[in-house]
Amino acid sequence: MIAYVFPGQASQFVGMGKDFYENSSLAKNIFDRANEILGFKITEVMFEGTLEDLKQTRVTQPAVFLHSYISFVVNGKKYSPDVVAGHSLGEFTALAANETLAFEECLNLVQVRANAMQKACEAHPSTMAAILGLEDNVVKEICENIDEIVIPANYNCPGQLVISGSLKGIEKAIEKLKENGARRAITLQVGGAFHSPFMEPAREELAKAISTADFATPKLPIYQNVTGKSEMDPEKIKDNLIKQLTSPVLWTQTMQNMIEDGVKQFIEVGGNGKTLVNFVRRVDRSIPTDAI
Repeated sequence: MIAYVFPGQASQFVGMGKDFYENSSLAKNIFDRANEILGFKITEVMFEGTLEDLKQTRVTQPAVFLHSYISFVVNGKKYSPDVVAGHSLGEFTALAANETLAFEECLNLVQVRANAMQKACEAHPSTMAAILGLEDNVVKEICENIDEIVIPANYNCPGQLVISGSLKGIEKAIEKLKENGARRAITLQVGGAFHSPFMEPAREELAKAISTADFATPKLPIYQNVTGKSEMDPEKIKDNLIKQLTSPVLWTQTMQNMIEDGVKQFIEVGGNGKTLVNFVRRVDRSIPTDAI
């Protein structure tokens, strides 16, 4: 079995998608349609903008979605995937790739999600930090004993867990985690505390948009972040997608479940082609990987 996996935020880079736009009429048409749907020329930011421009949540999410989706449309036939999954935002790209959501509908939902999350970030200053070199349960226990909101947000791979929380909470957690042997504890350059209670207003806004969206039965099973398990039921997919905003991304568990279910190769679609591939290697170095 082959799995196509789609990256989320932090996989953006200056000039992303420009080669597709210049060399593929199909990609150009999708980009031009995206400019119309979004109401601004995201191509200008993706092709010519700075990293600072691309870091804005309202821009990052549609940009990453577009780049990965177009990578799939242009290069996806290189392999024949059996299952799909996406890391955080990448779950939307996976749903477009397995035809659960039409491109236009998916991009609309991504824009709603991005704008709602940016508003939530601006309302409550918060941040995230990557913790390297500690067991997940140790990080979780330390976070639970901080007198601020600090929670595990992204279980990326063994030895790497991202935490979300208030600015003071993350500062206190980093100090405690270093005292307890963390190899590195790095504050991330993100807009706010994603996958935490701070995203509750965004979750409510996204839930309204998802409730009216047309979700079809997937062409391929999708492994979802909230459970780490395969899903085919459109209603359960909707529910998990809504919960995702305030729940941890169980990516380590997702990869482990995929391998247990028979996945023999992982293909990262879009982004820089390295992020999710590296996570797979931390779970099982014997599993072949590639990027398109």
